[in-house]
Amino acid sequence: MIALRDVTKTYMVSKEIAVTAVRDVNLTVDKSEFLVITGRSGSGKTTLLNLAAGLVKPTSGAVSLGEVNIWGLSDKEQSLLRNSKIGFVFQFPSLLPSLTVIENVALPRSFGTNHRNQDPYERATQLLTLVGLSDKVSAYPRQLSAGQQQRVVIARALVNEPEVILADEPTSNLDEQTEREIMDLFHDIHAKTGVTIVLVTHTSQLVAYGTRAIQMANGVIQ
Repeated sequence: MIALRDVTKTYMVSKEIAVTAVRDVNLTVDKSEFLVITGRSGSGKTTLLNLAAGLVKPTSGAVSLGEVNIWGLSDKEQSLLRNSKIGFVFQFPSLLPSLTVIENVALPRSFGTNHRNQDPYERATQLLTLVGLSDKVSAYPRQLSAGQQQRVVIARALVNEPEVILADEPTSNLDEQTEREIMDLFHDIHAKTGVTIVLVTHTSQLVAYGTRAIQMANGVIQ
């Protein structure tokens, strides 16, 4: 599903200083895996996730999604690929405050070409029921708890029926009880849909939710 081959990412902090966030990484994620990537802050795990998503261009190496070389595509083709194949769950909810819950979830359905003949609000309603928020469709983000907002984000990530969900520290700002609820939701979604999930976290206890785990340190997989 996802393949990184000899991938390195180096950032130029200044003309004299370069920081290598990811170094010579080889990683394959199979279809329907639930991969948990752990590591300390600065270990390179978020950069690795962004490389897998095609959000960050590698300094060297190749990244593919399925059979497609992401960096062999134009900007527009990359955007369409991400919209149709990848669902994102970021550390912060990033919901649009002026839109209702159901409008936030349905929004990605408005882009791309895969689902133009389908009602985006019907799909959004189904997903909000799946994540336990059927009674919040008309609410605004400011009216929701942090855990409820993250459930909306998960529903939005699923709206285009992606093949992959990429989640970057999705529970880092939640209390322990809400963290368990969100991780149980990821587990249930994976079991029910078979969607491939790659989740980055600094919390080693979350490894148990995945089907496989890797640890990063100093830009390499341990």
